[in-house]
Amino acid sequence: MGPWNEIRFTKDGKRVYKLFIGGRWVKSSNNKTFDVKNPATDKLVARVQKATPDDALRAIESAHKTKSLISEMPAVQRIELLEKIHELVLKYKKDLVDMIVQEAGKPVVYAEGEVKATAERLHFAAEEAKTFQGEYIPGDITPDTVKKFAIVSRKPRGVVLAISSFNYPLYISIAKVAPAIASGNSVVLKSASDDPICTLMFARLAELAGMPKGVFNVVAGSSSEIGDLMVSDKRVNMISFTGSTYVGKHIADIAGMKRLHLELGGKGPAIVLEDADLGLVVKECLTAALKFSGQRCDAISRVIIVDRVANDFVEIILKGIKRWKVGSPRNRKTKIGPLINKKAIEKVEVLVKEAVEKGAKILYGGKKKRLYYYPTVLDNVNQNMRIAWEETFGPVVTIIRVKDEKEALKVANQSNYGLDACVFTRDIEKAISIARNLEDGSVTINAHPSHGLGNFPFGGDKDSGIGREGLNYSIDEMTKLHTIVFTKIRK
Repeated sequence: MGPWNEIRFTKDGKRVYKLFIGGRWVKSSNNKTFDVKNPATDKLVARVQKATPDDALRAIESAHKTKSLISEMPAVQRIELLEKIHELVLKYKKDLVDMIVQEAGKPVVYAEGEVKATAERLHFAAEEAKTFQGEYIPGDITPDTVKKFAIVSRKPRGVVLAISSFNYPLYISIAKVAPAIASGNSVVLKSASDDPICTLMFARLAELAGMPKGVFNVVAGSSSEIGDLMVSDKRVNMISFTGSTYVGKHIADIAGMKRLHLELGGKGPAIVLEDADLGLVVKECLTAALKFSGQRCDAISRVIIVDRVANDFVEIILKGIKRWKVGSPRNRKTKIGPLINKKAIEKVEVLVKEAVEKGAKILYGGKKKRLYYYPTVLDNVNQNMRIAWEETFGPVVTIIRVKDEKEALKVANQSNYGLDACVFTRDIEKAISIARNLEDGSVTINAHPSHGLGNFPFGGDKDSGIGREGLNYSIDEMTKLHTIVFTKIRK
């Protein structure tokens, strides 16, 4: 059974999960719940207590009251805490994987990867806490500070509001929570409404590891009911949000004087030049476009290819895409599972249909069944089609043909998004030139973008966001510089 009885109860034969506020497992103040359904079967996974505005404010108050508790905790104790949580995540890996498969519809092999990455991120956050240092600045390098020196340290920001997304419900949450705790912040986590249970399970593991009561809080429910209230609360010192550009801009409008980290939408281009290794390009683009049914902000959703090699590329990709098996997320051979909900599949369907009406050609797929959208190759896409500009978040390989690298760069940069991009060519000088001129937060050469654990910093430009995440970089975002100037006293 594991340690889960404390976080749930049974009512009318259905499991109901509680909220984690102030170090206690509680029902919502009005005892209302919402359903979490398996997108692969449409069956009820469980019900979750739906946080009210009062619940959200109690979570923030809890984090606010305990922020000094975590900030004054010696780093060695925060390190030990994170390592204990890391060990518990590994101990209960099977339970976490099973829940992600159920509530997110994520194929089991990908769910296993997500839990493994979550454990690793906790371990690396513990290591990052060891490098949480400041610096000494001598004063004799400028005439006005000759008799002075300064010590510059990093201080936690205080209360971090972490708002997660459905596509990596556990990992994205912990990629925010772990560095926040490592750097001495208290946290309120707003889980994704489609699949919040795995984060509640994580909160239980954090509790068992010895998380100080009130430092870490998890609420779930309707963003429209509690989101604005939490974002605008003056007790919140930083907001780390992963989600749509529309919501991210709204957060920026109402947040006030808070530190913002916003990882928003993407429309990742893969620029393919005529000298590229097409076998490699196909392998990388299929993975980038289709993994987790394309429901990733770092997905490649535009293959911008020089026309001279486009037909050869199409011939190879039509063979490769057949290996992307559609089926039950519990089948280890499944690569394509369902989309997260009805709204998601309707969006993909509308974008593909509109493109076809304007002249694009479906070379493979273009079909749906329940919440499954079958892997699709869409050719002859142009800039008059919405799918060339809007984030697809579905398993569609979108092919845009161009005459040369100059046009490819122009088309890539015309997007309002600027999160990830990649370039395929054997010419290193061209690769560097294009990469330097792409208006994206990160560019990968001869492989698809992958944020992974964050060894390389990532984040968006333009409408794709503000700030950077990654090992050490997340801690930079979640801390502030504090300068103490010393003056030599004359005797």
